[in-house]
Amino acid sequence: MNKQIIKYRNEILNSDQTGHSIDHINRVVKLAEKILTTEPNANMEVTLIAANVHDVIDEKIVDDVQQARKNLREFLQTQRIKDVEIEQVFFIIDNMSYSKNLEQKIDLPIEGQIVQDADRLDAIGAIGIGRAFYYGGSKGGEMYNPNDKPRTELNHDEYRKSSSVINHFYEKLLLLKDQMNTTEGRRLAQIRHKFMEEFITEFKSEY
Repeated sequence: MNKQIIKYRNEILNSDQTGHSIDHINRVVKLAEKILTTEPNANMEVTLIAANVHDVIDEKIVDDVQQARKNLREFLQTQRIKDVEIEQVFFIIDNMSYSKNLEQKIDLPIEGQIVQDADRLDAIGAIGIGRAFYYGGSKGGEMYNPNDKPRTELNHDEYRKSSSVINHFYEKLLLLKDQMNTTEGRRLAQIRHKFMEEFITEFKSEY
């Protein structure tokens, strides 16, 4: 992978404390590489560029999304990446998020499906549990409120409103297993999903 792309994303995400930091990106890249071995028709370069930069224009992380988009496009153009591949990267990172797909699933190319699966795999299992509480704490959210029931039929704006961390499992994390795109993504999700179910049972028992 282009060292300048790694440097670029590191400079933006180095101080993140919401669970979207460099270690998250590194895990997503490794998961994407793993899934790529089972998807030979995917463009490896587009997949790995998107995996590396997918959070640098995220509304949860940057204050000015439009400026972040402009900066990223200008940077990628300096890296001798074909214009068509830059457009593919932007289509992926613009449309892969959970919130963007709440009301209608967006059809992604295989490269986007791989990155989306990799990103969602890092949101579940043991790492996902840790990230969920880390993010919830960074936003001042409650761990759990038994009187606050999980929300259903969420749209983008409702999804962004505060909810307890345990509710987040029901509103998103426990749903991801059935939303995986690739065979390998589904296989890995089954394992991580089971761990989360066991955690929720134990958490409520202790609570």
